Amino acid sequence: MQYVKLGSTGLDVSRICLGCMSFGVPGRGTHEWTLDDEASRPLIRRALEAGITFFDTANVYSDGTSEEIVGRALAEFARRDEIVIATKVNGAMHDGPNARGLSRKAVMTEIDNSLRRLGTDYVDLYQIHRFDPATPVEETMEALHDVVKAGKARYIGASSMYAWEFSKAQYTALLHGWTRFVSMQNHYNLLYREEEREMLPLCADQGVGVLPWSPLARGRLTRAWDVTTERSRTDEFGRKLYQEGDRDIVDAVGRIAAERDVPRARIALAWLLRGSTVTAPVIGATRAGHVDDAVAALDVELTEKEVGELEQPYTPRAISGH
Repeated sequence: MQYVKLGSTGLDVSRICLGCMSFGVPGRGTHEWTLDDEASRPLIRRALEAGITFFDTANVYSDGTSEEIVGRALAEFARRDEIVIATKVNGAMHDGPNARGLSRKAVMTEIDNSLRRLGTDYVDLYQIHRFDPATPVEETMEALHDVVKAGKARYIGASSMYAWEFSKAQYTALLHGWTRFVSMQNHYNLLYREEEREMLPLCADQGVGVLPWSPLARGRLTRAWDVTTERSRTDEFGRKLYQEGDRDIVDAVGRIAAERDVPRARIALAWLLRGSTVTAPVIGATRAGHVDDAVAALDVELTEKEVGELEQPYTPRAISGH
């Protein structure tokens, strides 16, 4: 395993982050294909044994049960000071008013709920799960600053939004002497590269760590285009993200993987990891092999010719994932 600093902070994180959306009570929340406590624990242990120290979840994943499962497993398998736990806030957690968003009320309520479910006194990285246009950015940034100063989070991060929104939040924090975001968890993979236009250069310039979500395009980059899985058949959100024209990129991943005699996932992740822009892709896992392939991708070095084959079929598209 490789370890790198998260952006310009002094925090060391593993080069692979285990995304924990796959873990949760099936049927709770929006996903039917998640793994329950018993099925999740071996994968979390496998990640730790492989040297992964960075774990990312969210309050909304499986209606909070992802945080509960992850918290119990990490408490049993690892020392708290050796791991980095990240979670997120914004999504609706109940049906009433103030159920979602980034108001001071929501931020203060949900950090305490997340800590309770995770069974820890603090999270290492507390991220806003999207931008909230209904709340003044000053209110959100001050609330997040107070969460950090209360010792409930060590750092704060953001997720998919427009570069101008991210800049506005960062400038607001700087103007008031509040805590700034140290990371951006954005939608970025071989099938979606619009982040290369504004967000990635901004993060590189400002020393912000980049933690791509869906680095394997929700599994699209791990199999032939026409092959379906239980997740892909029920993933309504995923169907909105990619298009028929992406088949050529998926085929290119398949050709290079076959030539190298390695799984496709290793090629797609090696492309993301090849430069210094990406800190740690957030990979999901429902089988032990998913963890193994992600770690093995760290040792795959693509040639310039291979990178060209992977990138050439890409065409510009509308913003998605925000």
